[in-house]
Amino acid sequence: MRRILVAVLLLMTSFAQEKLNAPGLAELNQMAARFAPTALHVDTTVLSPGDKKALVQLIQAARILNHLFMRQLWSGDLSMYERLQQDQSPLGRARLHYFWINKGPWSEIDQHRAFLPSVPTTKLPGANFYPEDMTKEEFEAWVERLSAAEKTQAEGFFTVIRRENTGLRAVPYSHEYKNDLTEAAKFLRQAGELTDNISLKRFLSARADALLSNDYFESDIAWMDLDAPLEVTFGPYETYNDEMFGYKAAFEAYINIRDDKETTKLAFLGQHLQDIENNLPEEPEYRNPKLGTLAPIRVVNEVFGAGDGNHGVQTAAYNLPNDDKVVQRKGSKRVMLKNIQEAKFKATLLPISKVVLQSGDQSNISFELFFTHIVAHELCHGLGPHEITISGHKTNPRMELKDTYSAIE
Repeated sequence: MRRILVAVLLLMTSFAQEKLNAPGLAELNQMAARFAPTALHVDTTVLSPGDKKALVQLIQAARILNHLFMRQLWSGDLSMYERLQQDQSPLGRARLHYFWINKGPWSEIDQHRAFLPSVPTTKLPGANFYPEDMTKEEFEAWVERLSAAEKTQAEGFFTVIRRENTGLRAVPYSHEYKNDLTEAAKFLRQAGELTDNISLKRFLSARADALLSNDYFESDIAWMDLDAPLEVTFGPYETYNDEMFGYKAAFEAYINIRDDKETTKLAFLGQHLQDIENNLPEEPEYRNPKLGTLAPIRVVNEVFGAGDGNHGVQTAAYNLPNDDKVVQRKGSKRVMLKNIQEAKFKATLLPISKVVLQSGDQSNISFELFFTHIVAHELCHGLGPHEITISGHKTNPRMELKDTYSAIE
C-alpha cells in the first residue's frame, strides 16, 4: 500500500487545449525538477553466480511490465509514448521525460492533471480497465444479472471489462495481455533455471504459470514462502488505479536484494502481530484469530522497479498480497525498500527539516526513526478484518467499500 487517491467520476471526457492548458518548456522543466534524480547503491556480491545470471533475466521480465502497465493506465498511452519519442525538439524531449516519470500524460503530484495537449484533462477514473464510456450504474446493473461465478470474474482482480455488441464482458488478463505475459513468463522461467535457490525456483515457475492461466493463488502462496537473497515481487497487485471501484490490479515489479542483517533485526516484530490483532478496539468477531502461519518482514535494496512500481512518487515499502484468501491462509509480507527510504530521507526529509525545525531539534532526526515509522505503518496494513459476513454472504471490506476502501483503510 502506498498512496491514497480520491476518485473523481466523469460522465464525459473533456480534452486539454494546447494553448490554454499544456505547460511550455520552462514549466515542464520546473515540474520535473520536483523529482530528485538519485543513484541507488546495491551490493550484488552477496549473490551466487546463478543468482547474478538470474538477476539479468528478472530485469528483462520487469521491463515488459512498464509497457503493460501503460496499456492498463490509458488506451492511448503507448501510442502517445511512441509519438513523443519522435519529437526531438527541446519541448518534445521535456514532454517525453516527464511522461516517462509518470508513465502517462497526467502529473501524479498535481492531482493527475494533464500536461500534454489532446488528452483527457485528468486521469480516467476507470483507467483502461473498463470502457471509457461506461458508468458505475451500467456496470452494477450488468453485474446484478450475472451468475455468482461470473460476478466473481467481473469484480475480480485479474480481468478487464470490455464492451461487445450484447453489452459488457469480462476478459482475463491472460487473454487481454497474452503476448506481453507470454514473453515475461519466458524470462521468469529462464531466471528460475539459473538460480540455485529452491524457493525462488518454485515462485518463479508458479508465477510464470499464473501469468498464462490467470490463477494467481498458488504463486501468491509460493511468494509468501519465498526465502531467497533475491526478493522478487512480480505481477498484478495494487488496485489504486481503478478509482471507479478499486477492483482491478495493476502490474508491477520490484527486483530486490535482501539485506539479511536488517531483516533479522526486524523479524521479532512479526511474532507479535497476533497480540496486536487480539487487542484491536473492535468487536471480537471481526478480529482475525489466525493472521497466518507467516507474517514475514523483508528488508531489501531495490535493484529495479517497473510498471505500477515505478511511476510518479516512488514507494518506500509495500504490504502484499491483497488477495484475502491468501492473507487468511498465509498472512501478508511486508517489504521495506531500504535504499529507497534512505534516498527519500536524504533528498526530501532532511531538507524539509531545515525549514520546519529549530536548529536545536536537528539532532533528533535519524534515519533509524524514519525507517521504524514506515515499518510500523506497513505492519498495520495487515491487521483488522479481512473476511466479513453481511446478510449471510461472506465478503470482505475491500469489496464492500469499493472506491472508498483505499482512503478509509
